[in-house]
Amino acid sequence: MSSQKFNSGSKPALATTPDGIVESLLLHINSLDVETMLGFYEPEGILVNAKGEPQQGREAIGKELALYFSFGLPMQITARHIFVAGNIASLVLDWNIVGTGPNGEHVHMVATSNDIARKGEDGFWRYIIDNPFGTQVRSLF
Repeated sequence: MSSQKFNSGSKPALATTPDGIVESLLLHINSLDVETMLGFYEPEGILVNAKGEPQQGREAIGKELALYFSFGLPMQITARHIFVAGNIASLVLDWNIVGTGPNGEHVHMVATSNDIARKGEDGFWRYIIDNPFGTQVRSLF
């Protein structure tokens, strides 16, 4: 887990190796800034919401991200598996957001994601598919 803080206007680095994807994800997501996190996605990338509905485009993904960021709490991530084939990486990540939200309510989100990242022509890895509830049975939501 990273404890790096960001100065106003600074952006976290993107990963240049598959092993750096999770650290880069943590830096982006724990900025709690939608614009910063949107930089972690490929332009045609999708984020699958808790209902299993793919959200595509900056506006749709940004709305989903804003829901997570509204808790004002950092995400913890542990990589379970990272498999790489050329410029594609499959990531299975255990994650959680736990703590007291801004309204005083206890937040307890725990899940396992199934994500796909791709190395771009610029040499940086970005998400093409962000499926944070990837291993959950969707009928539970």
